[in-house]
Amino acid sequence: MAACLQNLTVAPRVGVRPGWAGERGTRAFVAAAVALLAAFPAFGADVPGGGPKSRDCVSIFRTDATPTSGGSSIRCRDGDPACDADGEVNGACAFSVRVCANSTRDASSCLSPGVEEIAVAHALDDGDPLFDPDFQALQTRIEGLDLPSTSQDACTTASRIVVRLEGPLAGNRCRGDRKTIRTRAVSLPIPGIGRIEDADVLRLSCAPAADSCVPTTLFDGTLDRIQKQVFDRSCALSGCHDSQTRMAGLLLEVGASWSNLVGVMSTNSVAADLGWQRVTPADGAASFLLRKVSGDLGAGLGERMPYRRKALSSRLVEILRLWIEAGAPASGWVPGTED
Repeated sequence: MAACLQNLTVAPRVGVRPGWAGERGTRAFVAAAVALLAAFPAFGADVPGGGPKSRDCVSIFRTDATPTSGGSSIRCRDGDPACDADGEVNGACAFSVRVCANSTRDASSCLSPGVEEIAVAHALDDGDPLFDPDFQALQTRIEGLDLPSTSQDACTTASRIVVRLEGPLAGNRCRGDRKTIRTRAVSLPIPGIGRIEDADVLRLSCAPAADSCVPTTLFDGTLDRIQKQVFDRSCALSGCHDSQTRMAGLLLEVGASWSNLVGVMSTNSVAADLGWQRVTPADGAASFLLRKVSGDLGAGLGERMPYRRKALSSRLVEILRLWIEAGAPASGWVPGTED
């Protein structure tokens, strides 16, 4: 940001001779601005994303964090204010990312006269197993650029890409994770060449803060833990129990899971005949959810869940059982689930 001040010009006020109050005022303003900017972290950097300069200008990424030297990766630690936009140790890193069209950072090498379209991979909730609502939000912001466009350095508003840690695992350990944003930009036609494509990649990695993988620090309560460790990772996904698909009429996204589960009769006819609800408060044996994730199923009760995905750990199944047996509360910590 301080680099912007190099190009800052302030016109002297009318009637004030250069070298007097006007010039001194300008110098004071610049000095104060530099001092103010020094108190804040640098804005970050432009990330071309890979490819020859002649076409890498069609679109680039712009971040609030600094990527690895000369690379297209950003490595962050949970809670680090230099890269984690929420600045909190909460089991996730939030990256602020923009996409910019018609970059002028390598203008002398650029062949593109403008951008026709920019697409983000895995941004469509059409059954894609890698669909990510963060990518969908980024694509929506790109649509706000009103492409095709020849406007230089036209950037989206900031989009927050959240990378959640895996865990807590056994022994209150957390494991880092990452997301990879992939975009494909197509230029307007170039005389004698046609359209060129610019494929860009931005890798975002999140590592746990030291000695911070404690459930009561990372989650607001037992249901919040179940939501983030079970539903968000294994159930509320494209083609399953997300807002677009709602398999078996069940929505397990944030804010909807409790009311879709607790006290709601199962839509499976065999389970319904047995009187099983999706979650029967204080009765794990009559809770279809617990039977589905533990694989305790008989004829006509379908497949273990998550469907065609890695089974939940025994610890997560136990947390679900304890929550249900305690009456499936919508808030607070159930004993035995906070460690």
